[in-house]
Amino acid sequence: MNQSKTSDLIDERSLSKLRWRCRRGLLENDLFIERFFERNESTLTQGQAEGMRVLMDLSDNDLMDLLLRRKEPEGELDRPDVKEVLGLLRTAP
Repeated sequence: MNQSKTSDLIDERSLSKLRWRCRRGLLENDLFIERFFERNESTLTQGQAEGMRVLMDLSDNDLMDLLLRRKEPEGELDRPDVKEVLGLLRTAP
């Protein structure tokens, strides 16, 4: 994606689809994700949405390890959009 596209806000339909995609089996992950959407849904960009989609491809346990800082993004996860969203997800209430 080019820079102007990644900084564009996502539309209402895309936001709804992303929220549905982000539902998790582990309650602790859901709590992080719900807080993320409460704070950021009105300003969520295309790039951040892509970073969130990448994180949602992880297993619940791998995602929890990242959220709790037991691990840092590496390999395919070591990319700016993922790190940005992870930072937003990790922000304390």
